[in-house]
Amino acid sequence: MYRTAAKRLLGGGGLTTTRLLRFPKLRPTIIPSSYTSGLCTSSMGNQSDHTAASSSTDTREGPRGHESRKPRAEFQEEQARVLSASLRHVPRLGWTEEAMMAGSRDVGVSPSIVGSFSRKEAALVEFFMDECLQLLIDRVDSGLDLQNLIPSERISKLIRIRLEMQVPYMSKWPQALSIQAHPLNVPTSFKQRAMLVDEIWHGVGDGASDLDWYVKRTILGGVYSTTEIYMLTDDSLEYRDTWAFLDDRVKDAFDLKKSLQEAKYFAQDIGAGVGKSVQGLMNGVIQTMSRRSSGSSTF
Repeated sequence: MYRTAAKRLLGGGGLTTTRLLRFPKLRPTIIPSSYTSGLCTSSMGNQSDHTAASSSTDTREGPRGHESRKPRAEFQEEQARVLSASLRHVPRLGWTEEAMMAGSRDVGVSPSIVGSFSRKEAALVEFFMDECLQLLIDRVDSGLDLQNLIPSERISKLIRIRLEMQVPYMSKWPQALSIQAHPLNVPTSFKQRAMLVDEIWHGVGDGASDLDWYVKRTILGGVYSTTEIYMLTDDSLEYRDTWAFLDDRVKDAFDLKKSLQEAKYFAQDIGAGVGKSVQGLMNGVIQTMSRRSSGSSTF
């Protein structure tokens, strides 16, 4: 489900798996955002002339409507090039329109293109999240050695790989989190993090069914988020304290009783940003976990 959404979001490329998750009834929830739906669906190649794009405007309707698709795709490709180039300016300028305008100049595009992004800075953060997810998928699909590790070590390794991608932007990451937390951006942020968590479980080799699917992803989402926040205040060499913190949280997560409270907090956070329906789902998961807490580990 999520990986299928990621394939639509990020374009064909290396996503060749046919794996489907077990709960298609949630498919309408995990869909690409309006910004990203076609942003990376074509390979990075030569740009078309802007005149061609504008000349196709009058072909959006009627039997010749298909003729407008190529210029639109090329324009979205140009947007993607701008966002990609903008990332190198983020450490200095932050997740800002200024960084996006600098990126547009780097690729020879008028800075006015920034006005085509409906949510400006959010588009840049979401592009980065998509790129990181694709990089993680590529690492897993290229044969990342996880077979000799126990499940908790696999999870720690995949989360660490993903969080290390944020290290060059760490000084500006609080700003990114603030942008993601804006009410207009929370739904897309939740979708992207849900896809990330699902990809990590897929990389671990998870075959959960029924409510275990929700339980595991809820708990892992909490582990990822708490480690991400801890990392912001870590001044140890090469973030050693963060990785030790991560290992401890993953080990705790394999103890069902310890993970219950974290799951409750995570459900509350999701419910506040996405709606009562999701919170109700998570609360149902937690009640099920509570009934099973006298037994063996969820994982």
